[in-house]
Amino acid sequence: MDIVLGLQWGDEGKGKFIDLISEDYHMTARFNGGANAGHSIERNGKRITLKSLPSGIFMKGVQNVIGTGTVLDPVSLRKEILNLKQFDETIEPENTLMISKKAHFVLPTHRLLDCFMEDNLEYTTIGTTRNGIAQAYSNKILRQNLRVGDIDSLDFKSRVEQILERDYRLLAGGDMVLPSLEEISREFFEAVDFMKKFTRTETEIVLNTALSEGKKILAEGSQAAMLDIDHGTYPYVTSSSTTAAGACVGLGISPKKVGEIFGIAKAYCTRVGNGMFPTEIFDSLGEEIRQKGNEFGSNTGRPRRIGWLDLPALRYAIMITGVTQVILTKADVLSGMESVSVCTHYELEDGNVARTSGILPENARPVLKQMKGWEGDITAIEDASNLPEELKAFLSFLNDELGVPITYLSTGPGRDEILKLNSK
Repeated sequence: MDIVLGLQWGDEGKGKFIDLISEDYHMTARFNGGANAGHSIERNGKRITLKSLPSGIFMKGVQNVIGTGTVLDPVSLRKEILNLKQFDETIEPENTLMISKKAHFVLPTHRLLDCFMEDNLEYTTIGTTRNGIAQAYSNKILRQNLRVGDIDSLDFKSRVEQILERDYRLLAGGDMVLPSLEEISREFFEAVDFMKKFTRTETEIVLNTALSEGKKILAEGSQAAMLDIDHGTYPYVTSSSTTAAGACVGLGISPKKVGEIFGIAKAYCTRVGNGMFPTEIFDSLGEEIRQKGNEFGSNTGRPRRIGWLDLPALRYAIMITGVTQVILTKADVLSGMESVSVCTHYELEDGNVARTSGILPENARPVLKQMKGWEGDITAIEDASNLPEELKAFLSFLNDELGVPITYLSTGPGRDEILKLNSK
């Protein structure tokens, strides 16, 4: 099993890379997260954002798995699949998608509770996508939630209704304007009925059987390493494990069966929502990069915060994920700049230096190295030897600093605008 991970705060371009290589695999499997993720993929000149569906859904003959470590919103999934069919009517997810019976549901009141907590000053607000992900995972840990396999239980409907009514009573005690309980219940059960046309099984058995037969599996995660619930910039993180170890847990596959671990990083940094961001750019240059890089949330449209490439955080992400290859994206966005900056280390208040860090201390001073920028449109370059010398120097510097080879360079937003480098 090979794994594709984000190495920053998400939005690194995982979907594009997965779409590029997934045709070389028999199965693609999503191991964590829910509809809070957004993998944007370009097909035939059109762009679509996948939320819960694995990015290999477009590949003929590739089986797609929504794994046990995910949380699944049936309402969102139904909308996503119907939109997918409008995007490409030849796709038949009924034949190529299977869902773990052990994946947990995101219930309608989970989304409402998410909104309530984000708008309530008595709670820590982190700028979530308000999709109910944290509530689903927390109820999973509390052993109060329902799973996909419960669909077939005789008391499934009554158990769901009991939870919805309990949550609704809690929410009704506040000042929040609520949709009717009947409306959200009806929508949920209709979406569950829609889900019944897809294979629901113990996907960990299917995946391990496939590996024993010599088949290739590509595991994909949502979010990114610096948003990991344990190792990310807590509390401004997601609610699941986003690392390679999380892939093993989320899919039920032994670490002994992991091969390549592809880590995706931008040539600069972005993040959405609140939280530490030492290299953030606050002047007009940040807005220029945001517009040129189309740095707005795939799901929400929210503008992403912009910062220079943060090597202490990137080294940390590579360390905890065991990355074997780095894929660098959005170098084209920095084209035309007189200089680009990279944070090489932090200077701490006590006089020490941090070259690798997952905490990103707020009072630390990021030390920036300025490098000469590169000119010209690199999107049309088909041979890495023709890249601008300044960009080659930038890549060489990163290779030395990270200790892991950069093997691919994305040169533009298009599906085919990516170069294989001779670094591995």
